[in-house]
Amino acid sequence: MTTAIHVRGLRQSFGDRTVIDDLDITVSRGEVFALLGPNGAGKTTVINILTTLTRADAGTVSVAGFDVRTQSGQVQQRISLTGQSAAVDDALTATENIVMFSRLAGLGRAASTQRAADLIAQFDLTDAASRIVRTFSGGMRRRLDLALSFVVTPEVLFLDEPTTGLDTRSRRDLWDIIRSLAAAGTTVFLTTQYLEEADQLADRIAVLHEGRIAALGTAAELKSRIGGDTVELHDGRGDLLRELPTDGTVAGLRRALDLLDEQGADGVVTLRRPTLDDVFLAVTARTQNATTATTATVKESA
Repeated sequence: MTTAIHVRGLRQSFGDRTVIDDLDITVSRGEVFALLGPNGAGKTTVINILTTLTRADAGTVSVAGFDVRTQSGQVQQRISLTGQSAAVDDALTATENIVMFSRLAGLGRAASTQRAADLIAQFDLTDAASRIVRTFSGGMRRRLDLALSFVVTPEVLFLDEPTTGLDTRSRRDLWDIIRSLAAAGTTVFLTTQYLEEADQLADRIAVLHEGRIAALGTAAELKSRIGGDTVELHDGRGDLLRELPTDGTVAGLRRALDLLDEQGADGVVTLRRPTLDDVFLAVTARTQNATTATTATVKESA
């Protein structure tokens, strides 16, 4: 499969603070790739480097087959970026925003009008096409922002925490749009701090911690690394009384329930599966413990 994004040895510091430390990433064409991490982890810095907005201190980066440092113009022609804030003009209507962006992209008047009509329909903004954007909800603004990214269909779409601040319904609506864009062949590079979002959308997920990739794989692969399903017994108040590991099969679940029954356990039983929350907590704790151990060794040697 052809590579859409290739990153090797990426480093970036701001003053004395190292934000990205020897980062390696490869994303295939047509893939939805999620870079997961908390605020301040360096996700936006990675996006800015990949989209030519920031020049890295070290490393090599190619996007859509072109080097972001020496062929930035070629990269810019093949990508779109939707940042954390909607880049729309509040004083214009949805249609006027798209027509304006289309004209700036080089389309003629008639082609711009047609492109606006197509995108308004694609992003479910028909009822709001003639409304001033300042009257839009957060979810509508984000849909319009994404529509602007597709005035010229990009090979690679970068989404920097696209659903931040949206309510649950708006977030799920936007997920549906992102899925449809990926299904049409666009490579999507997504940063998010929402674990559920990465789980729902991404073909592969990378956990960014202290400037490095702490874990990488599909959601299922990452979850499997920290154990299988667990049968939990709770009391009437919801407090956890017992945990029994199980392999997730009917036979395994039956054995766990039989054991609880033999012990005369009383309460409410639930089956808990590993989540990306568990993965994130596990890998970041492991990285932190390794750092602490290294620091202690250095002090002892001194």
